[in-house]
Amino acid sequence: MVVSMTGFGRSKKDSGQFSITVEIRTVNHRFSEFHMRMPRQLMHMEDKIKKKLGEHIKRGRIEVYVTIEGDGLASRKVNVDWELLDEYYQYITAIKTKYNIQNDLSIQDLIREELIGVEEKDAGNEELSQHVLSAAEEACLHLTQMRQAEGLEMEKDVRSHLSLLSKRVLLLREFSPKVVQQYRERLEKRIKDYLDGQIDEPRILTEVAVFADKADINEEVTRLQSHIGQFEKTLQLTEPVGRKLDFILQEMNREANTIGSKANDAAIAAEVVEIKSLLEKMKEQIQNIE
Repeated sequence: MVVSMTGFGRSKKDSGQFSITVEIRTVNHRFSEFHMRMPRQLMHMEDKIKKKLGEHIKRGRIEVYVTIEGDGLASRKVNVDWELLDEYYQYITAIKTKYNIQNDLSIQDLIREELIGVEEKDAGNEELSQHVLSAAEEACLHLTQMRQAEGLEMEKDVRSHLSLLSKRVLLLREFSPKVVQQYRERLEKRIKDYLDGQIDEPRILTEVAVFADKADINEEVTRLQSHIGQFEKTLQLTEPVGRKLDFILQEMNREANTIGSKANDAAIAAEVVEIKSLLEKMKEQIQNIE
């Protein structure tokens, strides 16, 4: 199945205490690469979110943004170092007594950061975790729908190029025997001109046989047609097909280059140029297919 690696999905979940928003962006990449950005209190869920998204996304650069707002995300607790506070109180009292200081000791004198602090702990909220996973899955669903819709358009474009490519390859097969015949006719004319109209048939047959062997492109054309058939079958698979299509396309390009180097004919050379142009257009699309 042709699925684009480019897409966007967003979901928002609200409860009485908090609001969660998950956004997922994907672009093309050779492998599957996750980049997660989320609040510190949700970092323990990173692996779960990756596993959930990995069920739907097989390849690409995946950027996940999780934001959360509301109360109930953390609990706060006042911590007092009573032992140190007792020493601090006795120390101040001793100073006042020693130096006969009459000012009363106030609570402000005892509130120090090193004595009294506020400890914040992440609230272990199972409901919060469920909402995050639910939002991530819904955002991934929207992302998948977008990627599939774009993939459908990409498949149409690739198939149109593949149809033209198949026609060009058929023309190559038609041109191949004509090249040898044209070479024979040119060779006979040159020999006639050189030998005053006499034909050296054995020499012509030898020269033509050597040329036909060097310029024979039937093997390459056959492989090129086979690759086209494999390409069409691959497009029908339900699994991710991007890498396989890219490999087949490389093999097509290799055969086209060989044909261009072997064929000593302007018509075949022109067809090879058109074929390589079609392959390049297909490559641009395939590089963005999952």
